[in-house]
Amino acid sequence: MEKDIKQAELAQRCSISASYLNLIEHNRRKIGGGLLLKIAQALDVDPAMFSETAEVELARSLEAAASAFSFTNPERDRAQELAGRFPGWARLIFAQQAELGRLQQVVERLGDRLTHDPFLSASMHNVLSSVTAIRSASAILANGGEIEPEWEARFHRNIFEDSQRLTDATETLVRYLDNENGPAEGSLPQDELDAWLANQGWRIEALEREPAAQLDTILDAADDLTTAAARDIAASFLRRYQDDVRLLPEASLLSALSETQDALQLAANFALPLPVIFRRLATVSKDSLPEGNPFGLVACDGSGTLTVRKPLPEFTLPRYGACCPFWPLFQSLQTPLTPVMQIVALSGQDKADFRTIAFAEKSYPLGWDGPATLQAWMLFQPVIEPDASRLRVGISCRVCAEQNCVARREPSVFA
Repeated sequence: MEKDIKQAELAQRCSISASYLNLIEHNRRKIGGGLLLKIAQALDVDPAMFSETAEVELARSLEAAASAFSFTNPERDRAQELAGRFPGWARLIFAQQAELGRLQQVVERLGDRLTHDPFLSASMHNVLSSVTAIRSASAILANGGEIEPEWEARFHRNIFEDSQRLTDATETLVRYLDNENGPAEGSLPQDELDAWLANQGWRIEALEREPAAQLDTILDAADDLTTAAARDIAASFLRRYQDDVRLLPEASLLSALSETQDALQLAANFALPLPVIFRRLATVSKDSLPEGNPFGLVACDGSGTLTVRKPLPEFTLPRYGACCPFWPLFQSLQTPLTPVMQIVALSGQDKADFRTIAFAEKSYPLGWDGPATLQAWMLFQPVIEPDASRLRVGISCRVCAEQNCVARREPSVFA
């Protein structure tokens, strides 16, 4: 920028592509000595100035850790000095911060499940009922005095059957809680669909190759969809996916992405509704994107219930219960047909900001005499450079670290 040289021009001088140079600038590709010298010569600077890159990145990581624990009043203006003089200690702080972020995501998932999961509630009720029955029968045997042999045998049989039921319920509950990464036995139909799509990488390769492929054939091969309700939801998803691929084939989309990733610009270029662009971008693998940053996608109906959930590692989505009301997703419900764009940062997770764009559409499936239905979509993607105007949001109140949120519904476990 100081030399007034465009990225494409610099890449041409160094005989590399602009996209590869962009990855180098954002520390997503390693750089060899020969290419380092070429870039230094093209910019007419000393190659030694590039040796500070790792130190700067480490200092940025320390800044993120300081932001997460600002109440400790760290000497933030000396982060660069710490990274330079004690890089080992700086890496330790960064590693601890990363581990705290991972553990926080575990707490988010478990807190969400413990609070709202209907299968978990039913399992706990089953366990407590069995324990109560065993306790009652054993109390009668222990304190009932003389008991007829026939009744004593009946109580023994009841205790045995209830203990068997307790064992089965406890084992099922433990298996369910151990399954952090996806739904288990007893999960909801939407959970089955989410797990199946996650295994597919949110891409239906059969439809990408041939949009006219038979949907029944795809469903027959989906062993993860075990319930009729899950298969019914999946059929609706596949029909919409098929329509989207016909409107915007993958080859056309990937060609356009070499020029821009802006959803609004893509919608204008292809003359397609924004939700179609959102859904197609969510199917693109990170290896096919210029900066390697994949897209996440979430949708809700007029009640705010999430109906589509494609999370990202740094942006988890609740499986049950309400989300943060400050998400642009819900703001767009107030102004249908008007895009809402916002840079957001997740409270307590300063590893990345996210560029979000939300759009709500209104339809009248029963005509003007029937009720209107609303559906909102939000596309989100990590951004490299922090934004001072970012909006701090949470995942849900229970696991949000914001201290003075005006929309808080319940205390946070991190309070």
